[in-house]
Amino acid sequence: FFFFNDTATTEIYTEQIVGSVRCVQETASKAAPKRGIFVMNKWAPANLARQQQSASPLLAYAHRCSFSKKTVPVPSMGDSISDGVVFELLKKAGDYVKQDEIVAIIETDKVKVDIKSPESGVLVKLFAQQGDTVEVGKDFFEIDLAGAQPAGQAAPQQQKKQETAQESKPQKQQPTQEKPQQAAKPSPQQAAPQQAAAQQKAQQPQTHIGGTGGVNRNERREKMSRMRLKIAQRLKDAQNTCAMLTTFQEVDMSQAIQCRNDFKDEFLKKHGAKLGFMSFFIKAAVAALKDQPAVNAVIVGNEIIYREYVDLSVAVATPTGLIVPVLRNCENMSFADVEKGLELLAKKGKDGTITAEEMAGGTFTISNGGIFGSLMGTPIINPPQSAILGMHAIVNRPVVVNDTIVARPMMYLALTYDHRLIDGREAVTFLKRIKSEIEDPRRLLLDI
Repeated sequence: FFFFNDTATTEIYTEQIVGSVRCVQETASKAAPKRGIFVMNKWAPANLARQQQSASPLLAYAHRCSFSKKTVPVPSMGDSISDGVVFELLKKAGDYVKQDEIVAIIETDKVKVDIKSPESGVLVKLFAQQGDTVEVGKDFFEIDLAGAQPAGQAAPQQQKKQETAQESKPQKQQPTQEKPQQAAKPSPQQAAPQQAAAQQKAQQPQTHIGGTGGVNRNERREKMSRMRLKIAQRLKDAQNTCAMLTTFQEVDMSQAIQCRNDFKDEFLKKHGAKLGFMSFFIKAAVAALKDQPAVNAVIVGNEIIYREYVDLSVAVATPTGLIVPVLRNCENMSFADVEKGLELLAKKGKDGTITAEEMAGGTFTISNGGIFGSLMGTPIINPPQSAILGMHAIVNRPVVVNDTIVARPMMYLALTYDHRLIDGREAVTFLKRIKSEIEDPRRLLLDI
């Protein structure tokens, strides 16, 4: 660095391997040393400590000036995700962005990822536009760290308050009187053709059949999102790969409902989470998966991998499509842990903040179509898993209990499984274990 002090302006020259960058700014006579030249980190004048302290603002500015522009690449968006589509650009070139402010949204096969600015500065250039496909690690935008925040963006809240105050002031309007305009009468030459056309239209036969409001035959086309395309591909691959078979069972929900009604208020007060039926089924599924390990296994090539842990995928419907986040190591979770985890994943799914890592993996899936009123269905396996449990609506139906017909809240359960790996005996035994756990929740406590 060289400091020339014969003028008030300090010139900073930074020599780099790839070239030289010349920055001429910073009028700061107080910060500059009084005399001499700084060469190779050595000061010619005396009082070295005082001179270095006085020059520190210039050194900081030299670093900021020389390395002010920063190129931000497309960040990693999760395992197995190599690219995405620019779904929306929230900033344009020339805008000032703050640290951690969202610049763009990239849509991947699984989730939408917010691309944030790592530092504050002025957005110099965007290397991709909306709708473009971008790869992980490629340059996405360039930011100038030395750029100043415009005055118009300095106080947006004050500007909104002023606009609100102006809108709240009543505006006096002077009454205006408009003179009625008389419609121009058509001339006889113009009226004759109009009358002839009206008579010809009245004589034509009416071929329209239907309501008086006309028939709407409009159509519209929308491009499928990356997430919807991936969902369609995975569902079709599951049908083409697995030998899927579905078995059914019905469950009396009386005891689970009674247990929930008795303890839901105390549960909420102690754990800060609502007690739902999903935690009952997750705990019952964990017990059944331990009892039938083949349902928790998967075929990889010519081998069968048996997982000794339980990562449960829970299907969540979002505005952009169906996502399946994962609750990991459910075998170690309590009822409270399950409910808190489900609440967090559901909130992230609705807000669109769920990450790809939170949806990766999973050894077994539970889908609750009953929240939408589904009475019965056959769920499709979520590959590379081997089975999926479908829950349905709770409906009062007549059933026989001790040779007496009574009304009970019943739910149909459906287990779709890969028949290449799981035999009918394991599938039926699995569903019967879940049925017994739900109909008598004391079994969950006693692990029987």
